[in-house]
Amino acid sequence: MTDPGRVIVIGGGHNGLICAAYLARAGRRVTVLEAAARVGGAAVTREFTPGFRVSAAAHFLHLLDPVVSRDLRLHAHGLSLARNGLRTVALSESGTPLVLDGAEVVAGQLSPEDRTALREYERRMRRFAAVIASQHSRVPPRLGSGSWRDVLAAGKLALDIRRLGRADMREFLRVATMNIFDVLEENFASPALKGVLALDGVLGAQLGPRSGNSVFNMLHRRSGTIDGRPGAYALPRGGMGAVSEAIASAARSAGAEIRVSSPVAALLLDGSRVHGVRLEAGEELQADVVVSNADPKTTLLKLLGARHLETEFARRIHHVRMQGNTAKLHLALSSLPEFRGLPSEHVGERLLIAPDPDYIERAFNPAKYHGFSAEPVLEISLPSIHDPDLAPAGRHVLSAVVQYAPYDLSGGWAAARERFRDAILDLLERHAPGLGSRIVAAELLTPVDIEGEFRIAGGHWHHGELALDQLMMLRPVPGAAQYAAPVTGLYLCGAGCHPGGGVMGSAGRNAARVVLEGARNP
Repeated sequence: MTDPGRVIVIGGGHNGLICAAYLARAGRRVTVLEAAARVGGAAVTREFTPGFRVSAAAHFLHLLDPVVSRDLRLHAHGLSLARNGLRTVALSESGTPLVLDGAEVVAGQLSPEDRTALREYERRMRRFAAVIASQHSRVPPRLGSGSWRDVLAAGKLALDIRRLGRADMREFLRVATMNIFDVLEENFASPALKGVLALDGVLGAQLGPRSGNSVFNMLHRRSGTIDGRPGAYALPRGGMGAVSEAIASAARSAGAEIRVSSPVAALLLDGSRVHGVRLEAGEELQADVVVSNADPKTTLLKLLGARHLETEFARRIHHVRMQGNTAKLHLALSSLPEFRGLPSEHVGERLLIAPDPDYIERAFNPAKYHGFSAEPVLEISLPSIHDPDLAPAGRHVLSAVVQYAPYDLSGGWAAARERFRDAILDLLERHAPGLGSRIVAAELLTPVDIEGEFRIAGGHWHHGELALDQLMMLRPVPGAAQYAAPVTGLYLCGAGCHPGGGVMGSAGRNAARVVLEGARNP
């Protein structure tokens, strides 16, 4: 038996909440079940030491779907930005840091040739990222189906590429599968500039600058638009958790019920159809449809169980690459740090430690063999500069995305955590002398910690690598790439689906549309 008209959404991360909001707006009775004591998944703001709050995992807001933001009226539900359009700073142990505002150089040394090349590079990459962005709100076509709908969807992608014009289309097709190291070598001479641009190609991934897919990874990161600014990085007031709270408010206003501290233990089946869930506490809830915001492995292999899937499909899910390679560092500081050569007005920007592509590649090398980087690369933020409520008066929080930190570290993270943390702090001290004396408290989240706290198998913040064999109609695998699982009544809506990770929301919106279309065309 099912509960006709009822939809259960597993997981109150941003995609699950967005899916719930759209379904509730369409008149469905929706219940969201979140395992944690608060909504948001990895996009939460929490206190990590008394008086100091941070965005626990998700770092910057740069991909939120503007259609979702508009449809759900997120600003009316409390979402506001403490700062939009963060500049990017290439920190340097010697000399003047390079400060970029899009294609313009705000501070630092860059040759006239590189300045001209940067403007052309940014023009092209923004156009290419717009092609990626145009796919976010579309359900990917099924491979080889031959249906008019799938042929039309594939044709729209081809048309988007063709609209670039002959020169840009050829360049897009040439570079889309390249490694970012070679692309940057073709265009620039400055090591610092190449380091800044290379980092966008590898953040959050099992990639170095010389790895294939790194150009696509960069284009994915650039494909967002925040308050009308393409490719911008923003800090929400109240941290990333404020984004999730605004979405939850919109979902509740639409009529969705949200239950926290309600972890799901298993999906319930009646023959070959999912008809509800069983909670870890033993309660069973019936539903006509279940939508999972959990990662594909957790949903299909754990909650459903491989025995309910075809052998080949279960094998494909098992082999989805989704082991994290990124850590998160949080510091509570007694005062604002000073970085070498960096004027105080730029300390609140997006700060990078990635001196050049070779440095990044060397940092990546140990991860290939299950080791952490003794000289890691960092993306740093001091959000309390723009949002003082995150720390006590006169004090600050520093957050840093740290690469590379493999999930499957040789010897395990329990034995290596302190050494890795010390390596990061030593690196920060070299760029910000005296930082160590300002540290009140520190927290380091490895991929294993991310897996445990946010229930993401493998601790990968994208729920799977953004690679050509795990994108669009191949994400997470054929047979589940259009949000519907190969079990009647079960759908996926998380970052493991198209278009991938980041606080975007497109997957949640797309999944809701597929559920509603399925109800109209059973």
